[in-house]
Amino acid sequence: MANSTGTTPESAGAVIEPATAEEVAAALRDASDRREAIVIRGCGTKSDWGRVPEGAAAILSMRRLNRVLAHEHGDLTATVEAGATLREVNQALARHRQWLPLDPPFADEATIGGILATNDSGPLRHRYGTPRDLVIGIQLATTDGVLSKAGGRVVKNVAGYDLSKLVTGSFGSLAAIVSATFKLSPIASASKTMIVSVQDAQRLGETVRTVMASQLEPIAFELEVSRSARRPLSTTRAVSPADSASPAFTVFLRFASLPAVVDAQVAAASAAVKGGATSIEVVEGDAEQAVWRAHAQGIWNGDGAVVRASWLPANVATVVAEIERIVAEASSTTGDVIGRAGVGAGLIRLDTDVAAQATIIDRLRASAGIGNVVLVRGSAALKALVDVWGPHGDRQTLLASLKRAFDPNGVLNAGRGPL
Repeated sequence: MANSTGTTPESAGAVIEPATAEEVAAALRDASDRREAIVIRGCGTKSDWGRVPEGAAAILSMRRLNRVLAHEHGDLTATVEAGATLREVNQALARHRQWLPLDPPFADEATIGGILATNDSGPLRHRYGTPRDLVIGIQLATTDGVLSKAGGRVVKNVAGYDLSKLVTGSFGSLAAIVSATFKLSPIASASKTMIVSVQDAQRLGETVRTVMASQLEPIAFELEVSRSARRPLSTTRAVSPADSASPAFTVFLRFASLPAVVDAQVAAASAAVKGGATSIEVVEGDAEQAVWRAHAQGIWNGDGAVVRASWLPANVATVVAEIERIVAEASSTTGDVIGRAGVGAGLIRLDTDVAAQATIIDRLRASAGIGNVVLVRGSAALKALVDVWGPHGDRQTLLASLKRAFDPNGVLNAGRGPL
């Protein structure tokens, strides 16, 4: 992943590479005793996310802890070490026709620990939820050198405090994730994706509401508003300069199940949305995989800042128009948007100068229809103008007390995280 902050954890000194959970705990205890900041890293796919690091004496690399410790395929659960990549894990689980249904950005190289630490997800969130929804047990190493476990290896296990939910999304600010247990899903025998192009934001909103009100059960339900030359249908038709100057509004629906079920869902979806569509294309196999790769990667193309935001799914047309208005008023460009249409969460890319980016983020945060605006990727100069995480409001006292309890000397992750 290209880094745009100019200051990264990789600028720290020593790299510690523990091979066991005990070595991870010992490294954290040593850093805490020395009052030296330490950054936890997997493959570094999100090393420029979060605040600019305040300086770290060492990097704690988790890549040597990369095993699938247990795969209870009869119970559809697996326990995995934090340094294993999602691709490695799913290759192992596929032997029993199962998988961990997560697809965050840079999914091939992202590690299990990093995915949990950021609670990052992709289009599959619509059906399967976020990492926080799938984790059922965890092992942590804390700065006092202690290894702790919570949850278990079966879905109904509710023993102990739910530490797995607490540390998921904490950006390594509370403890190091050593291993985790997840709920799995069977691999579907068939999959097809519908690419529905619509004329404008109003039609986009109507299509989203139609699908939400239906009995359709897609595993991914995405929207995309893009002005880039890349188009969802560019594999089948040429794109003219006039096309790329105006936005393309697209809805993606992916169905995965038995072949007959998939075909029935595609037919029902086509009938439901065809009235508002300018075109509908159905892809499968390699073409389907290519569409989802392009959709996932497109928002990260270029050097623009990337912002994560949330909204009410039913208000998507109004929200898209609001985003376009805010971006246009602050700069001469407009922002591309991708998002979980049925969830109401997505990413906005801002291809403009730093001052305009800061203004746009402030205005997005002030908008009544847009919530939880976080700067995901941005330059060090931008992060000096706006806080990455935004205001915590009345949660600040609670977050500060959690940080003191888990990391009293404040050594974990050099101030990058939300607490």
